[in-house]
Amino acid sequence: MSTEKDEKPKKEQGKMSLEEYEKEVIKLADKGLTSEKIGEELKRRGIHPKEYNKKISKILKEKYINPDLKNVEEKLEKIEKHLKNNKQDKRAMRERSRVFSQVRKIKKYQKKL
Repeated sequence: MSTEKDEKPKKEQGKMSLEEYEKEVIKLADKGLTSEKIGEELKRRGIHPKEYNKKISKILKEKYINPDLKNVEEKLEKIEKHLKNNKQDKRAMRERSRVFSQVRKIKKYQKKL
């Protein structure tokens, strides 16, 4: 008995063009995946980003917000949601200020680029 998990995905026939590769990355980003998850998904399909000499994060920067910034902002939102329900949580208050400073640093760094 074979299930879907047991079967390996089929490798792509031939190499994709750079435009097709970029379209595939953007399509996966539209599903809500981060650059790290997009890389994992492409490797499962047999597509390796090193063959195209263009990083996934650079493709996403052209159209989307920086994935690092997105991840840290999501973390900040979760902490603030937690603090609304738990006003006395001192550790969460400290974590909020720490994560907020990370957001500020990333935004400052992005302006320099």
